[in-house]
Amino acid sequence: MVRAQTSHPLDPLTAAEISVAVATVRAAGATPEVRDGMRFIEVDLVEPEKQVVALADAYFFPPFQPSLLPRTKGGPVIPTKLPPRKARLVVYNKKSNETSTWIVELREVHATTRGGHHRGKVISSTVVPDVQPPMDAVEYAECEAVVKDFPPFREANEGRGGIEEMDLVMVDPWCAGYHSEADAPSRRLAKPLIFCRTESDCPMENGYARPVEGIHVLVDMQNMVVLEFEDRKLVPLPPADPLRNYTSGETQGGVDRSDVKPLQIIQPEGPSFRVNGHFIEWQKWNFRIGFTPREGLVIHSVAYIDGSRGRRPVAHRLSFVEMVVPYGDPNDPHYRKNAFDAGEDGLGKNSHSLKKGCDCLGYIKYFDAHFTNFYGGVETIENCVCLHEEDHGILWKHQDWRTGLAEVRRSRTLTVSFICTVANYEYGFFWHFYQDGKIEAEVKLTGILSLGALQPGETRKYGTTIAPGLYAPVHQHFFVARMDMAVDCKPGEAFNQVVEVNVKVEKPGDNNVHNNAFYAEEKLLKSEMEAMRDCDPLSARPWIVRNTRTVNRTGHLTGYKLVPGSNCLPLAGSEAKFLRRAAFLKHNLWVTPYARDEMHPGGEFPNQNPRVGEGLATWVKQNRSLEEADIVLWYVFGVTHIPRLEDWPVMPVERIGFMLMPHGFFNCSPAVDVPPNQSDLDDKENGLPAKPIQNGLIAKL
Repeated sequence: MVRAQTSHPLDPLTAAEISVAVATVRAAGATPEVRDGMRFIEVDLVEPEKQVVALADAYFFPPFQPSLLPRTKGGPVIPTKLPPRKARLVVYNKKSNETSTWIVELREVHATTRGGHHRGKVISSTVVPDVQPPMDAVEYAECEAVVKDFPPFREANEGRGGIEEMDLVMVDPWCAGYHSEADAPSRRLAKPLIFCRTESDCPMENGYARPVEGIHVLVDMQNMVVLEFEDRKLVPLPPADPLRNYTSGETQGGVDRSDVKPLQIIQPEGPSFRVNGHFIEWQKWNFRIGFTPREGLVIHSVAYIDGSRGRRPVAHRLSFVEMVVPYGDPNDPHYRKNAFDAGEDGLGKNSHSLKKGCDCLGYIKYFDAHFTNFYGGVETIENCVCLHEEDHGILWKHQDWRTGLAEVRRSRTLTVSFICTVANYEYGFFWHFYQDGKIEAEVKLTGILSLGALQPGETRKYGTTIAPGLYAPVHQHFFVARMDMAVDCKPGEAFNQVVEVNVKVEKPGDNNVHNNAFYAEEKLLKSEMEAMRDCDPLSARPWIVRNTRTVNRTGHLTGYKLVPGSNCLPLAGSEAKFLRRAAFLKHNLWVTPYARDEMHPGGEFPNQNPRVGEGLATWVKQNRSLEEADIVLWYVFGVTHIPRLEDWPVMPVERIGFMLMPHGFFNCSPAVDVPPNQSDLDDKENGLPAKPIQNGLIAKL
């Protein structure tokens, strides 16, 4: 059989493919002026139809499972090659202020090191009216330079404590959002926040410790000119806080802790996972790793190998598709802080190159990520995605009190993660796979607070004073996980539904004479409008994605359960400006039938978006049936951050997330056959035998 391509249909674009896509689009420009004005925001893989993925997995790539394809009377017709890969480009024209999307077929791609030729074919190009695409790091740097060169800006800074050295000034060009018609996308706008460092010779100084407040700047990002400037309010520059920096204790006149002994994590026989390209196998799990400039890490084709039942699909695609950070201070400039960090900036494009020894520990497999830069060149973030195993404490344990005999197993997880920095905050995104069939999604928040300056003696009810003249506004962080589920469904099958479970207290009466009775009540979510749901800790509410045609040994439908972690809803009025663009924050759970073009809950272009409720809140108005469908879960989870003194100068990691748990999926726990590991043997070597029985009780040590 001819293997026409070496990249799986879901593998991220290679550097060579990105180069071909950019060159093809640039060559297709109608005039030299058009070609010269092209700026490349995103180049991403066009993910193929699920049937193409199934064909690739059946005959061309691991797991080589012909059973993935539905049977036909004459047997499947197997092509000798897969269709060509395609790239989708978002292009901003700096001269015309137009945004366009392009689809390019990557027909022939050869590595430049081999002297090969490059050829692609434009399939389509579409001008998208009335939008602004995400901002780029090149634009941020140009904006900072333009603002710092603006004479009135220099004068205003000199009036705030004599800031004359512009090298100390930091200009963070935040997107304008949409608050009124003045923010319409007919212009490409930024409203920067200003900060000032203290020392010119300290590259690790925390510049966010000294906000320059009271200055209003509006920048035309297309032409890189200052449109508006106003020194609205003279707020003194906060004094240099001696505790402002986050470097080692010695650099702050103290010492670091000396009583922490080395902790070594070693795997002398190597890891338990296997990697073939972007295909991962571990502890009966298998899946593929993808990566996009907007979402960052994507998990594809998640399945579990379940003995005689073979490969059982769980999900087609898992990712974090959007995040929103609204602030709760009504004062300028904080009221307009409502960043869409995925849609306005890109989580993937802002990701880190991870370093062994701190970001991840143990035996690690790293994956690089390739992106286009603003001018169409290719940039690579090395070690962008981390794959490693972690010890996770006890998986399960039971000791028979009559015999003193115990069985215990340690839990191990396979973790796939990446970390990104968006201005002052860091976000770590993690998918943890467990030996008992669970999948945990986790976000770790850390970094530097976005601060405001205070007048002498002033306090703010909308934040926490953390140093003289310095306060941290209250705010929230919201994340949206998109989960294209496939519980026991082959590609092309649409046999899933969603059930909500609520625990009810039985009414007093003959069935509850002791007033202790409660029970779980299930409710099928039959349509999109019915499936707009919120967390409810009072009823211990989870949601179950069930297969409508597969049963377990008790005759019940097999399923996977979404179990919420800690969560919240927006603490804002219903008419809050940011909710125009972020209507998807109004509920914790949304459910839709799969539609290929429904990927971004706030619409593809949330930057300066004037349209109300675009995206998820609009799609569900179709009220499509969910009783038996190809189900997509959209889970919105967040945290309300009321800053503490202990969050300064750097915020310790805060964790939030949720769990996907098997619910009647397996006939018995897949954790039962986990073997005892070396930790149990070490206990015996260290002289810790099972406790003897005395008079029917376990003896005390």
